Amino acid sequence: MPSVLDLAPVVPVVVIEDATDAVPLARALVAGGLPAIEVTLRTPAALDAIRAIADEVPDAVIGAGTVISSDGVDAAVAAGARFLVSPGWTDRLLNAMKASGVPFLPGVSTTSEVVALLERGVNEMKFFPAEAAGGTPYLRSLAGPLPGARFCPTGGISLASAPSYLTLENVGCVGGTWMLPADALAAKDWDRVESLAREAASLRG
Repeated sequence: MPSVLDLAPVVPVVVIEDATDAVPLARALVAGGLPAIEVTLRTPAALDAIRAIADEVPDAVIGAGTVISSDGVDAAVAAGARFLVSPGWTDRLLNAMKASGVPFLPGVSTTSEVVALLERGVNEMKFFPAEAAGGTPYLRSLAGPLPGARFCPTGGISLASAPSYLTLENVGCVGGTWMLPADALAAKDWDRVESLAREAASLRG
């Protein structure tokens, strides 16, 4: 599988309350051109949602987000997650993600965290919370001293701000939720989700 950072310019960050929404939601995102989908482990339905997408939407590259423990790593991979994303990392969590056999994006928000990951042989990471942690100026400043690190910034990014991130040489993609407005999800308006996904997929650096 290509790097998660190279599958599409945007990775939708999905919070699923009802597992029955998972398959139509994933199909809409994939149809719109966003195959890499991060389902966060924030709800009781998350693992069932990952399992359903893995089983029924073969064109989706389904991942698990908000992975914060080794148990979460194991459960996500068992459910069918093909990549893992964490908001931060510890040695224990990093070791579990490395042992999982699937790609992973550990979260960072400081230069020291980036250096520590590079020291451990990890050069692809999530920058979170992107806007609150310094946004594009911060990431641009990391490119010179830390050219080996590539990022998926997530947190507070919108359709308007995404292009500025995607112009950065050390950003492969961004994570966002704007293509998943709450009213569209509540109405199960998958056509609207697909349209917004298509708009996001057209973004280029």
